[in-house]
Amino acid sequence: MPKSKIAVTLDEKTVAELDSFIENQVFPSRSRAIEDALKEKLERLKATRLAVECAKLDPEEEKAMAEEGLAQDALEWPAY
Repeated sequence: MPKSKIAVTLDEKTVAELDSFIENQVFPSRSRAIEDALKEKLERLKATRLAVECAKLDPEEEKAMAEEGLAQDALEWPAY
């Protein structure tokens, strides 16, 4: 996948912590560490957003919709 360069401004403490991870070979470079951290954060935000939207659903209504037509379907299932 093509990559784009961007400029990021970080406070000195964060840069020092980042560099210590690189020195300890947790990440190969600053760029890789920032990219991985950003990907992880974006995935968490997506998951959180999904959880928020799911919380808006009415469980009884969802159950009723899921079971809609199940009785008829059950009559058409072959006997075992």
